[in-house]
Amino acid sequence: MASSAPRYARAFADVAESAGLNAVTTQQQMRDFADTLADSHELREFLENPSIEMPKKLKVVDAIAARMKLFPQVRNFVAVILEHHRLAELEDILTEYRDLVDEHGGAVEALITSARPMNPQDRAQMESQIAKLAGARVRASYAEDASLLGGAVVEIGSTVYDGSVRAQLQQLKQKLVNA
Repeated sequence: MASSAPRYARAFADVAESAGLNAVTTQQQMRDFADTLADSHELREFLENPSIEMPKKLKVVDAIAARMKLFPQVRNFVAVILEHHRLAELEDILTEYRDLVDEHGGAVEALITSARPMNPQDRAQMESQIAKLAGARVRASYAEDASLLGGAVVEIGSTVYDGSVRAQLQQLKQKLVNA
């Protein structure tokens, strides 16, 4: 059976946009609810139990929404997912929603591989430079590869920017061989 996550994500994106909700805050609220659900086995069992009446489940969702100060649209969306028995797809829906927001907002994913761990200041500076290069907001993930010796390799889609010491040494070697 095909996943309905893209359809639900698109519907929620339409609701959030028409309500003028801040996309980052909306994503965070959805993430917070999903994390709460993932962290509580009892809550998952309660909400997914078919023998418990929907009004009781919605009271629990309302209590959580009030405590977390969720936008009414986020609370309503959680209720729709619950009523349509789609809680198991919540993570997929969140992924699809994030992708839609990124696509609409012009964000790109970047993989930054460095020779050693980068501190938060270096990460922020790197992401800022990549955003200028890509002309879009950047959602970065990080990896380490000691064989780079220094510098970093940045992958944005199928484009690779290699600013590593290893690459510079290889270029120098090639120049010397060709000379």
